Formats: sequence, structure tokens, C-alpha cells
Amino acid sequence: MKPIPALALLILVQSSCQIQNQRDQRIQIEGTWKLITGTLIEKGDTTVTNYTTDVSMIKIINATHFSFLNHDVKKGADSTSAFSAGGGPYSLAGDEYIEHLEYCSYREWEGNTFHFRVSIRGDTLIQQGVEKIEDLNMERLNIEKYVRVFARD
Repeated sequence: MKPIPALALLILVQSSCQIQNQRDQRIQIEGTWKLITGTLIEKGDTTVTNYTTDVSMIKIINATHFSFLNHDVKKGADSTSAFSAGGGPYSLAGDEYIEHLEYCSYREWEGNTFHFRVSIRGDTLIQQGVEKIEDLNMERLNIEKYVRVFARD
């Protein structure tokens, strides 16, 4: 067995460190997130919703799936507007986050795929992308800001 030349060993070690650094730089979205604000831009109209007053929403992301739970904190009598939920598998490549909405209390949203860009600044997750559902004649830019509630170690 021939000894490994020093240069080859150095290149191998350096490559291993670069691969580890790339893994460490992945966006760490797994955990529980509380929605703080949501901005919808549709047909030139902008609607900003503060999710810290009348409604509350969390998003839970594990290694393979996401889910969201949204409810009226004023305990409204109409259950159709007081609570909504959904979820399904997702993929993340760099900052491209794709949700495949498999389950949803708004059934017409089920089976759709949504493409977003995500970034994390401190404890804040920013998710933005176009939500388009042709059957509903809907196309809008959705920008959501979440604060981390729980992170997976």
C-alpha cells in the first residue's frame, strides 16, 4: 500500500470541510413558527394582516412535512371562519421552499403546489412566493413573517 501524498490528503481534508460548511449553511426551517404578519398583493391591492391580535397561526415543519393551524382568538361562533388547517410534504433546496398542500380545510386548495423563497434572519422566517390556483382564478403574492417558537436541536 502506497502512502497518500501530502497534497492529496490536504485536498481531501479541505473538501470534507467545504461539504460540512455547505451543510451548516442550509436554511434550518424545521421547528414551530408563529405567524406575525402576512401581506397579500393581488390585482394591485395590498392587504396586510397582523396575526398577533384577532387571529393566531402556527406552522410546524419537520424533516418531511409541514402543517399550519389558524384560529380566531376571539372565539367566534362560526367554525368555518374560526379555524383552518392544512399540510403536506415539502421540499427545500437552497432557499427554494415548495409546499405540496395535500390536506386543507379549504378543500379547493388541496392538491396544489406552491413555490416560495425562504430566508431566516435571527429568529424570523420570511417566506414569499406566488400562490396560484387556476380553478379559483386566484394569483397573488404572499409574504409571511414568522417568529421561531421551537427549534429542533
